[in-house]
Amino acid sequence: MQRYFIYFSYDGTGYHGWQIQPNGISVQERLQDSLSKILRQNIEVVGAGRTDTGVHARMMVAHFDYDKVIDGAQLAFRLNRLLPRDIGVYKVEPVDNEMHARFSAKWRTYHYYLHVRKDPFLRHYSLETHYELDFDLMNAAAQIIVEHEDFAAFCKTGADNKTTICHVKECKWVQTSEYSWYFTITANRFLRNMVRATVGTLILLGRHKITLDEFKDILDNGNRSDAGESMPGNALFLEDIEY
Repeated sequence: MQRYFIYFSYDGTGYHGWQIQPNGISVQERLQDSLSKILRQNIEVVGAGRTDTGVHARMMVAHFDYDKVIDGAQLAFRLNRLLPRDIGVYKVEPVDNEMHARFSAKWRTYHYYLHVRKDPFLRHYSLETHYELDFDLMNAAAQIIVEHEDFAAFCKTGADNKTTICHVKECKWVQTSEYSWYFTITANRFLRNMVRATVGTLILLGRHKITLDEFKDILDNGNRSDAGESMPGNALFLEDIEY
């Protein structure tokens, strides 16, 4: 039995997230169905993580096991012919059987996109806000996040996490034009809704609705109800996974 990694991307607009759901179409379901048809047996894929409804991935990785040698380039070509237009496979390659799409990943990077003036070409993939935001203050808070480890304050209530400890390697706001920015965060793992809750709380800070000391207290106290609202999923992208 040989293990294979699939590298792919998707526009999450039309999906109920990555993970198979009983009440909606998921990216995992589409990928498994296509693989099973091509390889003519039931194939189960394991993803590097799960994205929520409407969230996108510029790079996602999944693995599956198969008992025959596969031409990776040919399989990628056939998958792209069969998959819908909002899912694209980059490559398929064999890996050591000990490799695991989720547990072998060392770092994951998410971007959250934001623009501060009306732009019809950004509306589907970026959050439009007309508040005056203090990005210098928000970046000061981003450095506090890098130095912190427990992110219970940014975890969805009732989530089944065994721990709320995450190690953040990088966290900052990056300006891409006069009116557009993105928030980038790299960590070894993420809690459910963590990035969107983080962005929501940073926006409160950027609007001067809370102070930097209050932001620190939110992190230290670990109460989700103290933090900002979870921002819409359409502006969130899983950007990269490092193994």
